[in-house]
Amino acid sequence: MAASPTGSGSAMVLAPSSETELELTSVIYDMSQQVQNAMAEMLKMTSEMDQTSAGVTEEIGKCKEAAMERKKALDEEKEKFQKAAYSLLDILNRRH
Repeated sequence: MAASPTGSGSAMVLAPSSETELELTSVIYDMSQQVQNAMAEMLKMTSEMDQTSAGVTEEIGKCKEAAMERKKALDEEKEKFQKAAYSLLDILNRRH
């Protein structure tokens, strides 16, 4: 488009052309699409992380439960050995 005077003297401002407006609109639209695509990918990754996190949390729970069961079994075994050791000491003390 043509230049339009906006003041006194030689100061002139160019009026935006429809071609420039179309280019800007196109750039803004493309950027908007890229942002939307990036956000969709981030949402997908967040969902995958949530699923993985839930799986890890479940496995941690299973391991914790197994460890507690193993600790209980070891404590019971320890108690049996202590009783056997005390019984043996008692038998040895009676002989003397």
